[in-house]
Amino acid sequence: MDAKTGEMSGCPIHQPNTVRSLVGRTNRDWWPDALPLEVLNQGGTSPDPMGHEFDYAEAFQQLDYAALKADLTALMTDSQPWWPADYGNYGGLFIRMAWHAAGTYRTADGRGGANSGQQRFAPLNSWPDNGNLDKARRLLWPIKQKYGKNISWADLFILAGNVAIENMGGPVFGFGGGRRDVFEPEKDIYWGSEEQFVGHPDNKTRILPEEELELEQPLAAIQMGLIYVNPEGPGGVPDAMQSARDIKETFARMAMNVEETVALTAGGHTFGKAHGAGDPTMVGDAPEGADISLMGLGWTNSFESGFGEHTTTSGIEGAWVNTPTEWSGNYFRLLLDYEYELVRSPAGAKQWQPIDQREEDMAPAAHDPNLRVPTMMTTADMALKVDPEMRAISEKFRHDHEAFKDAFARAWFKLTHRDMGPKIRYLGPEVPEETLIWQDPVPAGTAPSDGDVAAFKSAILNAGFSIGQLVKTAWASASTYRRSDHRGGANGARIALEPQRGWKVNEPEELSQVLAKIEELRGNLSLADAIVLAGSAAVEQAAKDAGFAVEVPFTGGRGDATQDWTDADSFAVMEPVADGFRNYLKTKHSVKTEELLLDRASLLGLSVPEMTVLVGGLRVLGANYNDAPEGVFTDRKGQLTNDFFVNLLGNDTFWKVVDTSADEEFIGYDRAGQHERWRATRTDLIFGSNSQLRAVAEVYAETGHEEKFVRDFVAAWTKVMNADRFDVPQNHDSVQPVGVAEPA
Repeated sequence: MDAKTGEMSGCPIHQPNTVRSLVGRTNRDWWPDALPLEVLNQGGTSPDPMGHEFDYAEAFQQLDYAALKADLTALMTDSQPWWPADYGNYGGLFIRMAWHAAGTYRTADGRGGANSGQQRFAPLNSWPDNGNLDKARRLLWPIKQKYGKNISWADLFILAGNVAIENMGGPVFGFGGGRRDVFEPEKDIYWGSEEQFVGHPDNKTRILPEEELELEQPLAAIQMGLIYVNPEGPGGVPDAMQSARDIKETFARMAMNVEETVALTAGGHTFGKAHGAGDPTMVGDAPEGADISLMGLGWTNSFESGFGEHTTTSGIEGAWVNTPTEWSGNYFRLLLDYEYELVRSPAGAKQWQPIDQREEDMAPAAHDPNLRVPTMMTTADMALKVDPEMRAISEKFRHDHEAFKDAFARAWFKLTHRDMGPKIRYLGPEVPEETLIWQDPVPAGTAPSDGDVAAFKSAILNAGFSIGQLVKTAWASASTYRRSDHRGGANGARIALEPQRGWKVNEPEELSQVLAKIEELRGNLSLADAIVLAGSAAVEQAAKDAGFAVEVPFTGGRGDATQDWTDADSFAVMEPVADGFRNYLKTKHSVKTEELLLDRASLLGLSVPEMTVLVGGLRVLGANYNDAPEGVFTDRKGQLTNDFFVNLLGNDTFWKVVDTSADEEFIGYDRAGQHERWRATRTDLIFGSNSQLRAVAEVYAETGHEEKFVRDFVAAWTKVMNADRFDVPQNHDSVQPVGVAEPA
């Protein structure tokens, strides 16, 4: 409801170039009767039964990796009567499971992907596109149970896909473990605002050029409940050229170029089949809404036996190739050599069938090897035939099978590892030696001596820059980190490279001056270390000037990246549209500015107190974008004081909005004299307006908590500065207070 007019205000579902990761439909919206376990996770209580002290990397190192792979290989052909394997081989099912676990990744915010095993939880476990993958996970359970803590579900999903490919003769580039499981749905992922899943007539495609409708950020799938595109075509319309448009857009948002997209599509569809044997209305509820007696399984099917030859999943029916359990080049041969006609599957789905197909090019029936049936292509497959760019790549791969093998293996590795972050996080004997540019490589650094550190701190503090300038530079470097896909951060000093050096939020002209001086003075320090150390030295000086002697912990050893090994296009999507910590807003959004602050804090892995103390501290230090006055509630700018909270929560100030149309800027007036005292943005006032944030802010405003404020700011600052330090022991889930401040 609009606070001014009293009218209900709508929230547009589709808004181009808008980050909306904290709004949209929630699990409670989709499944209102779901057990509300969140009531037990209040007050910071973790649902993780392993506890924060559990070291998964250490546990993984104890894994009998060869034995695990042998068990997975045996599982591929161990067909179970309760869910029999197509062609006697579960390979296609496990490839799809791994693909769909990884395929939710999107570059805009780094969220999604296989990194935490989210496919086990709603909404992903019940998306239409993930139909019957609950059976794949249940087939894996005996193996997960056997190896226990030494292999996470998240790693097991991907490894099972790799083993499936290998078992059927396909190429695999490698495997890296290290994905630690979570034990609840991730709550900060925006999947969309639609009220229905794909397949419902009210669920429309997200790209409609005729309506000037673009795919909103940060989404990557073309409809709610899909991993990529609708296989029947945009909105179910069998238009292959428009499907090509959707494919290019969605895969690009998942970090794939067109050649990688073609290789993945063809390689994945070389195996297995789609299922559409009967009336889709005979398929029951997805797992999250299914009856308790089904024990977490869903999509029960009352058509004939309900499984095997009678399975209905997507509604599309048939195999893509005539050899669905063997690696081959038959996908391109069948796609390009035959003409196709549009037909309907037994479930009524639109699909394409070869005209006058030769018997030797037909596929064996999945559960009767003596029967031959026509192969099929989806509208999404036909896009590779009709789109000129994808057709040229398909022709290339058809005539150069080795190139196809290499492209598929590399693209599959990228798909399944893109959200893991730096290569240093990879575990296991099959980690490839080759380093790839999308892994954001950084050369190893060398820890500086105590003397080098002390000399640089003294020099940079006397170089003529303000506390705010040094703090801003370090923050700009380190705060690019995203815990979603472990990209960004201070390591590598990519703040000095394009595109980050030119980002508007980084104030390029001022940044260049600061970086030039740091480069001049850094001596034996890497540039990455020197940038962080300059900011930390400024924080120490600001605390000293406020009356507290405090040492900001510094761990050197960062390396410096190069421009040649920086994928500029990949980093471009990471440019902040808003950074509430610097009071920066590039443009007005359809979601509230304070929600954008939460989004950024979430990506940094910050708690509410950490976010709160950082905002208050950065304001008084003078770290605002363009040195703006908003939120600088102090007459002692550059000193690390709790003045932001004291003055924000004072009863002697009342606030008025400057521009009612924008509702972004406010003036604080003295109640007695009616004169202007402060200026603020929504990001500032939310710490006094929101009851929970106010409760935290009050702690930092209380008399006697000045030292606590300094201590907590230093702890949160250090957490951000070290967020990407996977080369040193630390807890990336929480950081305990460090560097207790002592009165000067």
